[in-house]
Amino acid sequence: MRVLIVGATGLLGKEIVRLLSPEHQVIGASRNGPDLSVDLTDKASIVSMYQQLGNVDAVICAAGAAKFAPLESLSDDDFAFSLANKLMGQVNVVRCSVGHVAQGGSLTLTSGILSLHPVTGSAVVGIVNAGVEAFVRSAALELRGKARVNVVSPGWVSETLAAMGQARSAGVPAAAVAQAYRRSLVEDITGEVIQVAKW
Repeated sequence: MRVLIVGATGLLGKEIVRLLSPEHQVIGASRNGPDLSVDLTDKASIVSMYQQLGNVDAVICAAGAAKFAPLESLSDDDFAFSLANKLMGQVNVVRCSVGHVAQGGSLTLTSGILSLHPVTGSAVVGIVNAGVEAFVRSAALELRGKARVNVVSPGWVSETLAAMGQARSAGVPAAAVAQAYRRSLVEDITGEVIQVAKW
């Protein structure tokens, strides 16, 4: 299959590319390449990415940022940035894919555990993750017969915890999380929230 990975240079994106490359033709997109450049906050940039890309069998989006900070310190701009980036950016990856993803192709987005298990500082991230999941469930109904759409919800990723000075063992390694994206790609499922967490 010809597969577009949005966020190919990020922690999860690199592992998804590594996992899928032996069996599929992988095209990487991110703010700085490697193959295509895209800014998730700019719908015109997403449209341009698809125009340069041509047709693919699948799109995986492992990109998008949201502000993590205590509620009292969050500004209107923090909310607006997060909604425009990780939520509407991924929504537009799906909306703009029409005509560029093969009939019956696969679309996979990314949410996160904080929609279900909030912690202090996760108010905006939780809103965004829950919104992505709600969108996928609805979009799957409307795209049935045209494309499959799912979302991977990673828990804490080991490498992220390590970067925060916490124990890697409390999370799931990025390479293991990548397997969930492969499942969305190859299994005949749609409208699913694929949870990846260490309990």
